[in-house]
Amino acid sequence: MKSAAVHRIVIAGGGAGGLELAVRLGKRHGPEHVTLVDAAPFHIWKPSLHEVAAGTVDIHRDGLSYAMLAHDNGFRFVLGEIVSVDRQAKELRVAALRDAEGEVILPERAIPYETLVLAVGSLGNFFNTPGADQHAISLDTTEAAERFRLELLKAMARASARTDTITPGVVNVVIVGGGATGVELAAELHEAGRTISAYGLPGMTPDKLRITLIEGGPRILGPLPERVARAAEALLVERGVQVVADCRVSEVRPDAVVAQDHVFEADLCVWAAGIKAPSLISSLGLEMNPMQQVKVDETLRTSDENIYAMGDCAAAPWLGTDKTVPARAQAAHQQASYLVPLLSARMRGEVPPAQPFRFRDFGSLVSIGHGEGVGSLMGSLTGRKLLVEGWMARLMYAVTHWSHYAAVLGLWGATVRSLSRALSRRSQPRVKLH
Repeated sequence: MKSAAVHRIVIAGGGAGGLELAVRLGKRHGPEHVTLVDAAPFHIWKPSLHEVAAGTVDIHRDGLSYAMLAHDNGFRFVLGEIVSVDRQAKELRVAALRDAEGEVILPERAIPYETLVLAVGSLGNFFNTPGADQHAISLDTTEAAERFRLELLKAMARASARTDTITPGVVNVVIVGGGATGVELAAELHEAGRTISAYGLPGMTPDKLRITLIEGGPRILGPLPERVARAAEALLVERGVQVVADCRVSEVRPDAVVAQDHVFEADLCVWAAGIKAPSLISSLGLEMNPMQQVKVDETLRTSDENIYAMGDCAAAPWLGTDKTVPARAQAAHQQASYLVPLLSARMRGEVPPAQPFRFRDFGSLVSIGHGEGVGSLMGSLTGRKLLVEGWMARLMYAVTHWSHYAAVLGLWGATVRSLSRALSRRSQPRVKLH
């Protein structure tokens, strides 16, 4: 008797949504049905990249191995960068895997699929600003965040060792973009700078790390309620961060950021002013929006009936509004939950559930350092947004982080991991110094 053909689902991208989808489908259907492809060997929750950049999170200690997760949760993991997708042949091609010396470990590979899920996330959008792509760092990958961390350490060490002036030099960090990423990075850098100074750079006192946050709109945290933005700005200013709103950047130079009639000195520039989907999306021949996100219908399916998209790279309709679903981790989490029964039905050859994807906005939280936070929560009973501040907001932010790892590792695994991190930090430097 001829066996039924295997329906292979390939998930391109192991971010928050892609990984959660792979875990849940893998547990149901096994590795012969579910494959996850990613260019990195380990997973870091993307909202934590500002902590990686500041050195308060060590990617080598806190990252989760995709290979381990695949083994434990019943899916197959393929390591490598996706270079192309052949929609006619229904396969994607993964670049050759090379070591640090360029020697080929694995050749270029073809991964066949019956259903492809695009979950490749987003990259920084420089909006064609002169010099930005050469001189600014966008915190869109762990590699970029780690590169910024190393550049910051070098800049602080050089400034501390300066002997050509009576007092040590300063390090100017300019952050372009006053959204959640920019605000959280500014706060995290302030705390990290104080710690690095205490760890052997006596000349590099905290006031020598000067952080400027530039926002093109009338205020920081534009999508959030104004009182949340005001609270966040007050906390940043209290920490010595210069906040400049209603100021559009026109050029990024090797040593400065030009914004209208202002020139801000910059030893390091971080670009957090917008996102766009990776160039892979534009090569597929699918309908896209101006941010190069692929357009999907109410079931997250693209114009190709065999390709779905989720997370930051997808422009999904936000039912009940004229907007698309915002690029947030909570949206990717909800989309992963929505796709599990739909894709399971496709695997079994059944008609998928007809219910459309409905995004529920539970509000937003912003970390202002390890002891503070601000945010707005959707009041489910009143329909109003509720303001939370201080340690309560910070606690809720940490719970949001924990809930992602609970979806991936299970409740017990996420709890043990949190306890392990808390205990290990007592014997580790608070900032990664190497």
